[in-house]
Amino acid sequence: MQLDQIFSPSVQHTLDVIGIFVFAISGALLAVRKNFDVFGMAVLAEVTALGGGLIRDLIIGAVPPAAFTDLGFFVTPLLATVVVFFLHPHVERIQAAVLVFDAAGLGLFCVTGTTKAYSHGLGLTASATLGLATAVGGGVLRDVLANEVPSLLRWDRDLYAVPAMAGATMVVLCIRFDALTSLTSGLAAAAAFVLRLLAMKFHWRAPRAWNRRSTVMEE
Repeated sequence: MQLDQIFSPSVQHTLDVIGIFVFAISGALLAVRKNFDVFGMAVLAEVTALGGGLIRDLIIGAVPPAAFTDLGFFVTPLLATVVVFFLHPHVERIQAAVLVFDAAGLGLFCVTGTTKAYSHGLGLTASATLGLATAVGGGVLRDVLANEVPSLLRWDRDLYAVPAMAGATMVVLCIRFDALTSLTSGLAAAAAFVLRLLAMKFHWRAPRAWNRRSTVMEE
């Protein structure tokens, strides 16, 4: 079994498309809140869904990137844009469900990103870093294009990058001890997923600077 194919091809593709769709929904919804037109919605949807994988593939030399070789990957964010364009009030009402699927996509992509990076010759630390980039890179690009401070850099947002880091770390530890299988990969994805859900439920946040003193008014 190849490291970057931890599930069967059909299952892997289905999971990837689902993750891409949910990430694209979040990008399109932000575009609606920013009052972007339909083209802006499509751009944010594409960037959010495919940006992390695109960064990973360019760094490891997997060119052309999967985002441009699989038509389904490219079209899925456009379908998400259509859904949000016509039904965004309804989508907003099920935002909690969208966040759950987003957490699932986070868990999946941190695992697949890490394994793909390692299979292309990167070391364990670099592979975990690219696993993290795969999971959160699209969201960072989305926020930058929308003129927002990236969510994973804001202290007042629930943990997002940390669950992805945990999942990627579990994967490289499994690789290190020759224990990476479909089961352990699934467990790593599930761990990232559950950690993200717990962070949302209990509003876990990363600590700020120790003994912080500032006269600047916080936003």
